[in-house]
Amino acid sequence: MPHPEPVEFNYWVLIPTTAHLVIFITITLHALHRRRAASATLLWIFLAWTFPILGPLLYITLSIDRVSRKNIARREAEKIIEQQRKKLHTESAPHLAWNLEQPSQQITDQSPRIARINTVVDNLNPEHPLLDGNRFIPLISGDQAYPQMLHSIRHATKHIHLQSFIINNDTIGKQFIQALEERAKAGVQVRLLYDAFGSTKAHWTGLFHRYKKIPNLQIAAWKQANLLRRRFQINLRNHRKNLIIDGTTAFFGGVNIGNDNRSCNGRTAIRDYHFRAEGPIVNELQFSFLSDWHFMSNEPIIDLLTETHFPINEPIGETPARLIDSGPSSRPGMLSEIFFNCIVIARKQILITTPYFVPTPEILTALRSAARRGVDVKLILPEKNNHKYAGLASKALYETLLSAGVRVYLRKPPFIHAKSMVIDRKIALIGTANLDIRSLELNYESTILIENKKTAGKIKHIIEEDIAASTELDYEIWKQRSNFNRLAENFCSLLTPLL
Repeated sequence: MPHPEPVEFNYWVLIPTTAHLVIFITITLHALHRRRAASATLLWIFLAWTFPILGPLLYITLSIDRVSRKNIARREAEKIIEQQRKKLHTESAPHLAWNLEQPSQQITDQSPRIARINTVVDNLNPEHPLLDGNRFIPLISGDQAYPQMLHSIRHATKHIHLQSFIINNDTIGKQFIQALEERAKAGVQVRLLYDAFGSTKAHWTGLFHRYKKIPNLQIAAWKQANLLRRRFQINLRNHRKNLIIDGTTAFFGGVNIGNDNRSCNGRTAIRDYHFRAEGPIVNELQFSFLSDWHFMSNEPIIDLLTETHFPINEPIGETPARLIDSGPSSRPGMLSEIFFNCIVIARKQILITTPYFVPTPEILTALRSAARRGVDVKLILPEKNNHKYAGLASKALYETLLSAGVRVYLRKPPFIHAKSMVIDRKIALIGTANLDIRSLELNYESTILIENKKTAGKIKHIIEEDIAASTELDYEIWKQRSNFNRLAENFCSLLTPLL
């Protein structure tokens, strides 16, 4: 009787199979170790098993809630900056006292509800207290913002600090860079910080490289992915858009730097909100920029916390305001929790504009609950989104909002990129943060919390202009949309934990 031939191991199958199992188990344990939404954890585990190469690569680069060593280092750097500022806060350094003494100055004109918000934000964001005496001027889109920004740049005498998520290699982008170059050659110290992902085209076409040898003009890119430095996160971006002139005037908001943000050749500018700020809040925005700059350039913080960068900004207006700088290195869920608490205290009206609406379940529930208790909740979104995926993910939420009484308005073109929330015409939140997972969890964002009826009223009036240019969704009609549309919306919504 013949003996059976021995079975030979196929190592070409065994080795990749073993590697797949090891990687899958590693990712599973890592995902379970980090507390996150169950849907996100299950989705990552599914992808790691189903796609042996692509799944792990996506997890390494895009994993939500993942705080890299670099972000931990940033958190430590922020602590060092705060410690250094307090250390220098002596009679010989009064320029650093703009917010360290502020907690002892009680702002007495507060309703119980506003006081509740301040208690929450004080707990979450103690580094940036409420500062009185500010003035804010709304600027609509680049049409209003660019002329004032360029005028301020061209008249700067000491220093200019500009950061933007997007700077395009186009007419407007070059106009700003050339204005910075001119002031640098005149002896003004200029620092420019751009996000390498948001400004990809300008970055790779050499726009910034051409100006790197200009005396007094320093340029740095915000990068979270660098294989040489063992950084793999391409998903953490700096979405801030701040301009600080001589430490006395600041501009902030949603307007990026590019041709799309101005009206020309028969094309209407992207609809957006930007703001000019004066008063003590300027020191906060200056500190925010220099913190980011120190993090990316490694310029010694002692050289940045100088009297010339932080002049004494006396009260110039009547608006109490505070800076909320959020991101992966801040307290987890801080911005989401602040938005949630502002929604919860509303009694009469909530107005929200955002281009991308994929909020946390808690914020979604808060909006629905507010509408059910009789609050007039109005959500203004773009009729046609510039990111199809984000637009479909938002639409998946319309029905549950409409059924609770939330009023959804679709703003007709041009695309609305504005980010704002107004509560009972008493509180306003303005800045760079969208109501989506990316802004709430992943991006570095700057939001200003305003507590003033007059200023909040101005922002409300602008939002009402956008409502007038919108079409309100009808619940009964919306329910009749096709099954294909529902499937597309729900599929995009399913993927939101990944992106």
